[in-house]
Amino acid sequence: MQPLYKTCYPLDQRCYEEYNLTEDILMEHASMGMATYIREEFKEGSSVLIVSGVGNNGADGIVLARQLQGAYDVKLHLPFGVRSVMAEVQLERVQVLDIVFVDAVCEADVIVDAIFGAGLSRELDKRTRNLIVQLEALKGFKIACDVPTGIDVDGNPLPMALFCDVTITMGALKECLYSDMAKDYVGEIICIDLGVSHEKYIDGFSTNLFLLEESDITLPIRTKENLHKGNFGHLAVIGGEKEGASILSGISALRFGAGLVTMVGEFKNSIPIELMEDINLPYNTTAIALGMGFSEFENDIIEDILDRKTALILDAGVFSNEIILEFLEQKDREIVLTPHPKEFVNLWNMTIDTPLNIAVLQANRFDKVREFSSLFPHVTLLLKGANMIIAQKGRFFVNPHGSSKLSKGGSGDVLSGLIGSLLAQGYNGVDATIQASLALTAGAKAYDGNSYAMLPTDLIEEIGKLK
Repeated sequence: MQPLYKTCYPLDQRCYEEYNLTEDILMEHASMGMATYIREEFKEGSSVLIVSGVGNNGADGIVLARQLQGAYDVKLHLPFGVRSVMAEVQLERVQVLDIVFVDAVCEADVIVDAIFGAGLSRELDKRTRNLIVQLEALKGFKIACDVPTGIDVDGNPLPMALFCDVTITMGALKECLYSDMAKDYVGEIICIDLGVSHEKYIDGFSTNLFLLEESDITLPIRTKENLHKGNFGHLAVIGGEKEGASILSGISALRFGAGLVTMVGEFKNSIPIELMEDINLPYNTTAIALGMGFSEFENDIIEDILDRKTALILDAGVFSNEIILEFLEQKDREIVLTPHPKEFVNLWNMTIDTPLNIAVLQANRFDKVREFSSLFPHVTLLLKGANMIIAQKGRFFVNPHGSSKLSKGGSGDVLSGLIGSLLAQGYNGVDATIQASLALTAGAKAYDGNSYAMLPTDLIEEIGKLK
């Protein structure tokens, strides 16, 4: 788990004031991190085009040109000249070397984008947009210096950005790199140190936003042998009109370790033999899953669920029904909400006075999750998307490991089952949600078929094989 920061400027400033490091030293290390990556991934003599902007991000690119010169065929392009003090200093240093300056972009094995970095707050002008179009046409491997040009502080393209294969970011990981809107632009994200260790760089700067790593997964492995099904809880999955959705949740819950799973309702079709069936909530239920495949809700079952203190996972149809308001009032039970963006907008507009639409949500996912969570801190929220955001009691987590394989009906039902399974086994809401989300993305990654081909049942099978 890694901390994420809205901005790293205060961390840089502390390096100057407390560690006696200079801007020059930090810049040297930033560029050395990029140079090390290029040396490891591309053989000597490869061509490298570095496109540098007017400020300190551009200065990083100029330093990189100096560090690679001699071992690589380096060309430096300064489309708008230089403006910052450090960019001018670095330009003076390279001008006494035999670095080749070019007046236009040209094809190269490696293309380094050092035009604009973190903190962009204004829309790109026409010249910069044209430059991005030219860079996009090149076939070379594209590396972003700190942040791809065009991505703003909230992770949105202004109004466009450069698609990069790798983003090498400096000092600490930045929130903007993990927005849904930025996901296709950033490529692989690598964080490098700036003259002090990562631990020293972030020391004293707390954050409540964390990046989940694949290594954070802890599967519900059974380590003892003298056990029985009752040791692993009993999940009740309430069946909706679209029976397949709730059945997928039930199967995934059983696959993920729940001792018992009961499908509650009157099912028109046969359910899998490994799942139990009842028209009422079982007395020994330890968690309940509601909403998958629903459009209408029967009062009797809702009243029964409301009367319980059992852990609860709510999904799908619940977010279009005002019954959600009654559940949100229950502060003495574990409640997990798993809306996708449209469902979150429905939920928001039922609970918060300020209207919200999907476009505004997607451009401000972190801010909107923070605002909702501040009003309902007792609830664990998972906002689905390319990068899932999890929130509870002022803590926020990002799972960036999702892929297009999951963009298929039923994936969310599988996730609900995984969360419900862990709730039934005694996990608290936030731990159940974090671990279930990691299992979901790990299962998708393990699937070796084509990206378009994975079925929810394939996903469940892969999750069962995780180690």
